[in-house]
Amino acid sequence: MKHVYLDSAATTQMRPEVIARMTEVMSEVHGNPSSTHTYGRSAKSLVETARKNIAAQLHVTAAEIIFTSGGTEADNLAIHSSVRDLGVERIITTSIEHHAVIYIVDYCADTYGTEVAHVKLKECGTPNYIDLERLLSSSDKKTLVSLMHINNEIGNKLDIDRVGALCKKYKALFHSDCVQSVGHYEMDLAKLPVDFTAVSAHKFHGPKGVGFAFIRKGTGLKPIILGGSQERGIRAGTESVHNIVGMDLALKMAYDHLEEDRAYVLDLKNYFKDQLEVHVPGVKFNGNCSDQDNSTYTLLNVCLPCPADKAAMLLFTMDLKGIACSRGSACQSGAQKGSHVLTSVLSEEDLNKPSLRFSFSIYNTKEELDYVVEVLKEYLQGMAS
Repeated sequence: MKHVYLDSAATTQMRPEVIARMTEVMSEVHGNPSSTHTYGRSAKSLVETARKNIAAQLHVTAAEIIFTSGGTEADNLAIHSSVRDLGVERIITTSIEHHAVIYIVDYCADTYGTEVAHVKLKECGTPNYIDLERLLSSSDKKTLVSLMHINNEIGNKLDIDRVGALCKKYKALFHSDCVQSVGHYEMDLAKLPVDFTAVSAHKFHGPKGVGFAFIRKGTGLKPIILGGSQERGIRAGTESVHNIVGMDLALKMAYDHLEEDRAYVLDLKNYFKDQLEVHVPGVKFNGNCSDQDNSTYTLLNVCLPCPADKAAMLLFTMDLKGIACSRGSACQSGAQKGSHVLTSVLSEEDLNKPSLRFSFSIYNTKEELDYVVEVLKEYLQGMAS
């Protein structure tokens, strides 16, 4: 049986160079970065060097990079503290954000009485920017806008510059989950009008369990995890030195090879799309994922021409054939509910058909994609017979 991994939006394969560097650090550097002796100072030096390197990649200061356990913690830090500590009374967001945002927004509404407003979506799932401006101009309450840069299920790209300019115009804070974009797109956060971002290393061939929050200086965020003075007092807990070093190298390699890697992955995506259209009549592509200009180059969300009563075994069949893909984000794959993103953007007819997310990386090949297309074709033909 072949094995084909097409779920890189959930997590990516680590680069061998990253594994080697992390192994070296785990073997040779075992001090606590908060300790003042030689062992501690060696560990602290690695952490701070990584912070400076990451900050330089994004054109910000080292003090604006706070290491976290990943994107979820970074999202929670920005949103929770904005409400609790910065006087935010209203949050503007959408119904198709990652659950790391949706759940903390709901928590703030329940706990602090925060008003929540949802931007209307265009038919493709992109936020309606005219409606966003309407919401921003409709109240004098201190507001936080939270809109993700790239949707993790359908791949839609936010016009982050336009949103940032609107937030600046109406004096609103702007938080953007950039988990699917950092490491895949050039990001100059010095020029980008965003106050907070969330980043996760395992989305760009780094280790799981580590990420960072970009917190623009002067915003005044306070910690939501207490217990120590690490991370400039913003995030307590001993830093995971080997993970941070691995993330630093993974990000450096992502940007060092960005142009060639992006061209390679985009070619895979376009090839897969073309083959599906040829061999799977009636296939549809959800959201903007088939639009090269308005979606990420890393994924396709595919609606297959299959009746609901025949669709239940599709993902199971794909797994039996050695193909890894997903129905939605990995964070919700164990839930019984369908995708909240697709529920917001698809017609009732298409919601009753199976949709699969295929996400690509530099470790995929066209031969693998041919195999996936053949498996899908056989499955759909088998239902018709």
